[in-house]
Amino acid sequence: MARMANLSRRAVLRLGAGAVAGAAGAFAAGRALDPSTQLARPDVAMTGVGAPLAPPAPLEPPAAGAAAPTMVTGSFVSAARGGVNTNWAIARPPGQTAPLRPVIALHGKGQDAAGVMAGGVEEGLAQAVAAGLPPFAVVAVDGGGSYWHQRASGEDSGKMVLDELIPMLSSQGLDTSRVAFLGWSMGGYGALLLGARLGPARTAAITAVSPALWLSSGAAAPGAFDGPDDFAANTVFGLPALASIPIRIDCGTSDPFYSATKQFIAQLPTPPAGGFSPGGHDGSYWSSQLPGEIAWMAPLLTA
Repeated sequence: MARMANLSRRAVLRLGAGAVAGAAGAFAAGRALDPSTQLARPDVAMTGVGAPLAPPAPLEPPAAGAAAPTMVTGSFVSAARGGVNTNWAIARPPGQTAPLRPVIALHGKGQDAAGVMAGGVEEGLAQAVAAGLPPFAVVAVDGGGSYWHQRASGEDSGKMVLDELIPMLSSQGLDTSRVAFLGWSMGGYGALLLGARLGPARTAAITAVSPALWLSSGAAAPGAFDGPDDFAANTVFGLPALASIPIRIDCGTSDPFYSATKQFIAQLPTPPAGGFSPGGHDGSYWSSQLPGEIAWMAPLLTA
């Protein structure tokens, strides 16, 4: 763990530049956008930057002993999302011949898989491994804006992740016996929800960054839930499974979700890793937290 603490911040931050771009549209290739793009309130849609995914194409898993490609993209028609064509992407460090375990990176509102992978995730993974982290893959998928749970419209992006995406990853040469979840804002809430639903036997770690949490249905952002019943059925407060999964939560003290996140942490039986530090609901804060988050999560995922 001492070596993990001394990882090159620049190496892991390169990974973070791409991931944060997808999470919140605040960074791409390490370049901050104009501060006017920062969120003023929790329900403002996050916008993305960066190149779109390459045209999806089926890909055969690499032959035994052959190095897997560092980036694979594709799509499937998601029954859980009502027949929506859903893009996915997998990034790996170079030279990997054995199946890697994945970090499932859940995007924020208004984002998609392409945004998560924009800005240098492949290079960041290479640098993180060179700096001493055990190798892992990063997986992103289009989840729409339905807050990663079943909605009255029939869309269920959470079911898509658990019942369609994760099983499909085995055919792409990944080890899905254990996975980790990482998410920002809407995706931070989704990481807690889906990690708990997958359960401690298969969820190695959860990192929720500025999670979109509310204390009541009436306080939630428009469109986050269908009403009080939907809110109650999909709350992450009081989920027993979270007591048995390593959790990290990072949130800025100026974040609109600070108060609800503080109350969420208070009701957990064991204090999570991470914590509160100066910052808002924006890419600058998220980027600053990523080196520590990745260094904390990777050893748990690969143990």
